[in-house]
This record gives sequence, structure tokens and C-alpha cells, in this order.
Amino acid sequence: MLQKREKVLLLRTFQGRTLRIVREHYLRPSVPCNSPLCPQPAACRNDGKLLSSDVTHYMIPDWKIVQDYLEILEFPELKGIIFMQTACQAVQHQRGRRQYNKLRNLLKDARHDCVLFANEFQQSCYLPRERGESMEKWQSRSIYSAAVWYYHHCQDRMPIVMVTEDEETIQQYGSDTEGVFVVSFKDYLDNFWPDLKAAHELCESILQSRRERENESQESHGKEYAEHLPLEVLEAGIKSGRYIQGILNVNKHRAQTEAFVRLQGASSKDSDLISDILIHGMKARNRSIHGDVVVVELLPKNEWKGRTTALGESDSDDKASGEAPSEPMPTGRVVGILQKNWRDYVVTFPSKEEVQSQGKNAQKILVTPWDYRIPKIRISTQQAEALQDFRVVVRIDSWESTSMYPNGHFVRVLGRIGDLEGEIATILVENSISVAPFSEAQMCEMPVNTPENPWKVSSEEERERKDLRRTHLVFSIDPRGCEDVDDALSVRALDNGSLELGVHIADVTHFVAPHSYIDIEARTRATTYYLADRRYDMLPSILSADVCSLLGGVDRYAVSVMWELDKTSYEIKKVWYGRTIIQSAYKLFYEAAQELLDGNVHVVDDIPEFRDLDEKSRQAKLDELVWAIGKLTDIARHVRAKRDRCGALELEGVEVRVQLDEKKNIHDLIPKQPLEVHETVAECMILANHWVARKIWESFPHQALLRRHPPPHQEFFSELRECAKAKGFFIDTRSNKTLADSLDNANDPNDPIVNKLLRSMATQAMSNALYFSTGSYAEEEFHHYGLALDKYTHFTSPIRRYSDIIVHRLLMAAISKDKKMESKENLFSNKDLEELCRHINNRNRAAQRSQKQSTELFQCMYFKDKDPETEERCISDGVIYSIRTNGVLVFIPR
Repeated sequence: MLQKREKVLLLRTFQGRTLRIVREHYLRPSVPCNSPLCPQPAACRNDGKLLSSDVTHYMIPDWKIVQDYLEILEFPELKGIIFMQTACQAVQHQRGRRQYNKLRNLLKDARHDCVLFANEFQQSCYLPRERGESMEKWQSRSIYSAAVWYYHHCQDRMPIVMVTEDEETIQQYGSDTEGVFVVSFKDYLDNFWPDLKAAHELCESILQSRRERENESQESHGKEYAEHLPLEVLEAGIKSGRYIQGILNVNKHRAQTEAFVRLQGASSKDSDLISDILIHGMKARNRSIHGDVVVVELLPKNEWKGRTTALGESDSDDKASGEAPSEPMPTGRVVGILQKNWRDYVVTFPSKEEVQSQGKNAQKILVTPWDYRIPKIRISTQQAEALQDFRVVVRIDSWESTSMYPNGHFVRVLGRIGDLEGEIATILVENSISVAPFSEAQMCEMPVNTPENPWKVSSEEERERKDLRRTHLVFSIDPRGCEDVDDALSVRALDNGSLELGVHIADVTHFVAPHSYIDIEARTRATTYYLADRRYDMLPSILSADVCSLLGGVDRYAVSVMWELDKTSYEIKKVWYGRTIIQSAYKLFYEAAQELLDGNVHVVDDIPEFRDLDEKSRQAKLDELVWAIGKLTDIARHVRAKRDRCGALELEGVEVRVQLDEKKNIHDLIPKQPLEVHETVAECMILANHWVARKIWESFPHQALLRRHPPPHQEFFSELRECAKAKGFFIDTRSNKTLADSLDNANDPNDPIVNKLLRSMATQAMSNALYFSTGSYAEEEFHHYGLALDKYTHFTSPIRRYSDIIVHRLLMAAISKDKKMESKENLFSNKDLEELCRHINNRNRAAQRSQKQSTELFQCMYFKDKDPETEERCISDGVIYSIRTNGVLVFIPR
């Protein structure tokens, strides 16, 4: 019989509000203990991750240890850690979403020997909070009580060490129960992990930072900043409209003086404001940093300021809306922070002279973050001189109202400044990208494909799937050297005179089961990260480059979309979705496919599949392939023209490819050359994505994952209109159709660069496309502005995008629903899917930033040793298209 209790929860919403919720709380006689020593594993339902059986003790961190020392608890050397539910909830409510998600990922990760114990649902562990008892005392008491229960539950066979920083808790419980020890974190490391040098150094750094803060607060009298208002006052002010909440965005080019608050949540709907709020100066920022969710009080209108005209960026994260530079815009000051965006920061140390100039105590120094939107951080270290030439990771601990700078502590060294590996590590840390190797538990879930034990199609799958191996000419077209081949194409004439177009996508979900170790890892990574000289895969290479990759001449599982088309008009008659078995006949690279499309058949010598054929077979197969590529291109032109009539945009984006020599030195920087065959493949993929989006939305109108591209803000087009006007053209930006037509007409026959420049500026004005759950938006908001489609999703790259894996599962569930079969897919609710979409959008932005930053790094390294007097590639033609107060904007066609 379950025991019922009532529990009051204070929950923080994504918008930063706190909700008071009273919930029924049921206590159970047993909950999973996840210990191999459990005397009743069936009763405890220990069917998930278990602690190691080779540890000498179990360690239980107190709530404060989890908050302050989580980065040390992440060390894989520390084993046998039991995180109590009480401690995890303390992190969730007091340290915010970022820290809590790190803790959740740590618990899910099979590489770390730690588990969660739901002590507040175990009837023998649950302790109600006593009248007048502080939350902190109750949390420590609950965790200690659960530690004692756990010790006895394991039949007193495994010592338990509870680690806490509270001296009273150590004194009170230290010798209370035999076999359960209560010690400080420093004593724990000293006694149990004396050889773990990195953990000791990090622990000392955190303790030193804490001592410095305590000393400062005792010595300081003057206030640099106003105190933040209490949470209840902030919430009441937001509700009444006195205060406005939003996300602080610091201007990259005026980091010390200018930031903007993007309206968020209820504030943006209830307020009459249509622009961002200007925060002028560090004082008005009041200890908030870039990315914090803040609460703002507007200043009187006579104190409003105009924004500084600064260099623009194509990244829409850095755009700030608002009126013309000369006109004042809404201006405010930060009165509170709802959610901190603190993370690991890469910093550089000052020179020896700068350290000496910082004052008498040279152990406390100011370090400068790599991301200059973040203020300098004060840390305590005796290694300042030794670390001057290195990139170093620090973490912010606090920011007192008496200090101009936040306090932090040293975490680890990344590498020497200017060294390629150190700079790449910096890019990864700054974008919160984790690239640890896949764990043994994850790899155990992978299929085997070796010469001794080759992977092959199972007889069960042959019965379940449509077999296209003998009926369809399937081939892929990808960049040269591509290993992760997600997609393949087919086209053929049917007996009834129609055409059949097929898009075949790697069936990743056959190998990646929901909630498996590898699924959790792929969800955490969310995407494959492509840098200029390397990539970090979302899935292990046995899947991404082998069993899931649609390589030539081997059987593969696919998910296919096939359309029956009218043979002359190419109008779609019907569509089929389903799982298939394919064998790709050719693995073509773009340049070879383009040569065949252009009629240059000599390129067949570069296509491996043609090399061993006799002349007759070779000619027959070549004719078949050339017809297929030509027919695909005709169909793609028709599909594109249809989208163009609806207002699809052709935008200008230059992708620079880094060409490396054998020693990984930079040989050249080459802009990617657009080919018609790129458009052919892209149109086929867009068509598949569109039709799959329609299908999953029709089947699951409130929980389908789609991709929307909102219309840009009109003020972002002002520079484009001015630039076009200077060359005698008018750009109509009222809709995607009028914009597309205007750009097509803005052609100067004597200067083809004009159109390229205008399209580039239009690209910079665009909003970001985002994943979303259909239950969170009205149908009219689903529209994709750039592609001119009413519904769109990502289905065609499941090897490198987790969004596509979700869409494949939705499509399989939709097919099962059509057949009135029970779906095997466990679909996300709208709320959970929206949360997942936020995570994927965040990781996608990180992937785009890291790719851009790595290309810029290689560009800098390429030009670093070049002499502009002798190296002609150091000089290039450029077009100045805007003059600002602190510089000019230049378009470089090269």
C-alpha cells in the first residue's frame, strides 16, 4: 500500500518564474537502489544502470557538494557515487537549468559510475521538514538518513561515506552510525583519492576562491552595484508590468558599454514595446552577463539613449532591433537575475607587467575571457606567470555587489596560445561541445561488421521491408571523400507510363533504440560537429561510416519516400512511405555527376564502379546512369520553379573549404563552387522533407517535430534597401515573394558583383530557422519563409542530426497508425518535444558557431606567415557597402 503525503514544490519555469505547486507525494516500500549488493533486486526493480561491484565504499555527496564540486564529481576516476534525489532537486532549484542538465547527463552517462537514488519516495527514507527547520538543515538530515538506510539495505556490507561542507553536520552525524562516515570533501579526497592530483588542485582552487570571497565580504564596505531585488518582488513586478524580463545580449563590438535585452515570455506579449531594451554601461547591467535571463526596469523617457552604430554581424544572435541610431530607444537597468548563464570560460592570463600593475596581491589576478562579451574574472592562483602563454578554463563562482568583477576559480589548461589543438579545444569549450569517446556500454549496443563476421540483411527484415535491390537503380551524390552517406536517389519509368522518384534515407532508427545508451548519447550531442579539419560524430563510426552509410555495392536498410509523377508535367499523383532494402549502385561525387549531366563521359574513369566492366556493359550502364541524372535534374528544376512561384529565396552564402596538405598544414582556402547538381540533390531532399512533414503532422497534429523559418524583422532590411537604392534598384521586402522578385531584378549587367552583394545582405537579415513541436504553435506559424513551404522538417540526415531520428520514429508511428497497427514507437508529449527542440536548436547554433570559428582560425593561420608584399593572395578586391562610426563593412567576392 502506497503512503500518501502532500509536498510543496517551488518550480522555476523556462521563463524564469517560480511557481508554488502542491503535489500528492506517494511513498513506496521499495525504489531502485541500483546496487549489485541489493538483497532483493526484483523488488527494487534494478533494471537500469548499476554501481560497480569492485569499489571499496559508496560515496554520497551532500546537496552543497553537488552544487559546488560537480566538476570534480565528473572525474571518471571517482566511482560508486550515489546522488540523492534531495541533492539533485537542490541543484535544479538553486543553480538553474544548465547545472541541472549537466548533472542529469552525468547520471545517464554509462562511462561514469554513479546512480540516482529517489530517497524522497522511499517510505523508510522520507523525512518531513520540521516546523522552523531551515531548508539546508532538512536537506542534510534527509541525505544522512537515506545514507544510513542504504547502508543497512546493502546488509552492512559496503561502507558509506557522506561528504559535506557543513561542520555542524560532520559533528552531529560523524560517529552516529557504524559503517556510515561523514567527512569534508577535502578530507575525502585526501584519504580515499590521494593520487588524484587534478581533483586535489581543483578542490584547492574552489576552496581558495571561497576564502577570498569571504574575506572580501568582511573587508568591503563600498557598493559597486545595486542589490538585486528579491524573487517575489521581481515576479510581482513582472506580473504588474512594472518590470520586464528577457535575455541579455551583449553587443560584440561595444561589450563594455552596450547590451540589449530581448523580450521573453509574458513580458513580450503584455508590453507595448516592439524593440529590444538598451542597457547602457556596466552599472546598468548590474552583474548580469551575456545570456542571463534578467529583469529590467525601464528608465524615464527623458533618459533613453540611442544605440551606437557598430560593426554588424551575420549571426542573428548579435542583431539588436530598435530605431535609427540617432533616435532614443527604450533604455533600462537590470534589477534582478532569474537565471544565470554561467558556464566554463576560456581565458588568457595578463602579462607579467600587467600582473604587477594589478596591485600588491599578485595571486589575485584578472583574467580576460576569450569571449569578450564576458567581463574579466578575478581568480586566485600562484601560476600566473607560467600560464601566460596558455588557454585556460575557469568557472565563475559568484559576483558580489561590492566588486567590479566576478570571482572564479581555475579548472584546467587547454593548450598553448596559437597551437592548433589548443585553439580547437578552446572552440569546443566555448561552445559547450563534449567530444569524449563513446563508452563501452554504448559500443556494446552496436552491430558487428568484420571480415570474419560481416553484417547482412536478416530474413525477418526481408519479409517486413520492400526490397528495391533488383528493381531500382539507386545511387548517391555526395562531396568527394564523404563517409557518412545519409541519402540516395532513384528514378525510373513505370509500366503505366508514369515516372517514379525515390529518396532513400539511412534507417538509423533500426539500430538506435529509444532510451538506449547510444540514443541518450546521440540526443545529448544532437548533431555531428563539422570543423574545418575534422568532425565529431553524433553516432559511432560503425553506424555513421559503415552499417548505416549508404555505400555503393552493399545491402543497406533505408526509409524511403517514393512519388509517382506524371511523365511530362511531373505533377505528383501519389506518394508511398516505408522501410526498404536497397543496394546503391554508384557512390558519385558532385563534380563527377555534374560532368555526366554536362555530357562529358570521360569522367567515368574516375568512377570506381565502371572500371572493371567490358565495353558493352559499360556503355549500357553509363546510358542508364546519364538518363537518371538528367531526369532527376529535370524534375528538380520543375520542383524549384514551383517553389519560386511561391516566393522561395535564392540567397548568397559563401562556404570556404580549408585544403590541407599531408602534414595538416594549410595549403589553400577555396570557396565552394556551386553546381547545378547541388541544386538537384537539394531539391529532392527538400521535397522529401516537405512530404514527411505533412505526413507526421496529419498523424500527430500536436506532437510532430517540424522546422519553421519566421519572417525577418523589417528593420533588418534597411541597410539592404539603402545599398540597392545607391545602385538604382528598389528592393520590396513585404513578403518572401516580393523580396525574391526584387533580388532577381536587381542585376547590373556591367557589375555582376552587385547582385551577389545584395543577396549576401539579404541572407544576413534572415531570422534563424528553428525546430519546434506542432502543439506549441498555431498552424499559420509553421511556415518556412526561405523555402516558401507551409510545412517542413528534417528527415534526410539521421546519421548526423538527432532531429531526423525523432522524425523517422514519428513517420514509422504514422505508418503503423495508417495500418491500424500498434506503434512500437514511444512518442514524446508536446511538452517534452518542445524541451527537446530547445536543446537541439541550442546545439545546432553551437555547431554553426564552431564551424565558423574553426574556419576563421584556419584563415588566420593561413595568412599569419604570409607577406602581403610578395604573396598575391593576401590582397583581394572588395566592395565597401556600409560606413560605420568605428569601421567599414566590406564584401570580398573571393
